[in-house]
Amino acid sequence: MKEIQLREAKASLSALIDGAVAGEPTLITRHGRKEAVVLSFADYERLSRVPSFGQLLAAFPAEAGDIPERDRTPLRDIDL
Repeated sequence: MKEIQLREAKASLSALIDGAVAGEPTLITRHGRKEAVVLSFADYERLSRVPSFGQLLAAFPAEAGDIPERDRTPLRDIDL
């Protein structure tokens, strides 16, 4: 990913957008801090559809009784 300072990004915004559409996102920094990323709308849509961990858990098809109980026997003897 290309990194560019904000003042340079202002001067070359059209080129940054063309690069993003071509598949090259750009990281924009301000005073050395990462502030924003320019990426294509297609990439944005793809990333925005990623489900949250809570949604994945809620969509889990098994019932609570279908999950086997964890084996809690010790794996090995330990002398402390």
